[in-house]
Amino acid sequence: MRKKTYLKLIKYQTEQSRQHLGEVQGIYQEMRGYKHDFHHHLQTLKGQLESGETERALAYLEQLDEQLMHVDPLLKTGNIALDAILSAKMTQAKAAGITVTIKANVPDNLLLSDLELSIVVGNLLDNAIEACAAAEGERFLRLFMGMKQKMLYFSMLNAAGPRLSKKGSIFASRKDGFHGFGLRRAEAILDEHGGWCKFNSEDGAFSSEFLVPALE
Repeated sequence: MRKKTYLKLIKYQTEQSRQHLGEVQGIYQEMRGYKHDFHHHLQTLKGQLESGETERALAYLEQLDEQLMHVDPLLKTGNIALDAILSAKMTQAKAAGITVTIKANVPDNLLLSDLELSIVVGNLLDNAIEACAAAEGERFLRLFMGMKQKMLYFSMLNAAGPRLSKKGSIFASRKDGFHGFGLRRAEAILDEHGGWCKFNSEDGAFSSEFLVPALE
């Protein structure tokens, strides 16, 4: 790899790591906010009931129930780092009008570090969200993650625009930036751990798949 390309790749990795960390911190900050608000709500309801204002307490509960209907739950996969990055990206995708389906069950202690897992999964999801923006018709993202014995398996299918052409082993982006570096960095991390990944582009859809040793 040429030095200039390598430096761009490092710059991209740093920027993406900072972005993913910010998203993760945002999710947990939001969860802390819910905890604080929950305590406040309990105190309010307690005061209303102690004062005999039953109807007012019931109306308050109805308002809370309506608000909770619009709160995206934190995904629970079994892996804390994965919970955070998937929840952040799911919220981002839904805000972009993408229908998201995620099924994931992953152990907490993996051979991949939390940072590596965040970079790989975060980059693949960023790629999927970007691809959905170019799609005509339904925008969708379907993701599965699970264990195959000691191997971590990932499969994702998402809406996309017209079929992309390849530059080497990586698909070119339709816009300027580091889009291709994201796939390349994910590929490099998986290769370092003895895994493999495959990407496929067709008119209207893009698929990503990887298998990597994840347990001793």
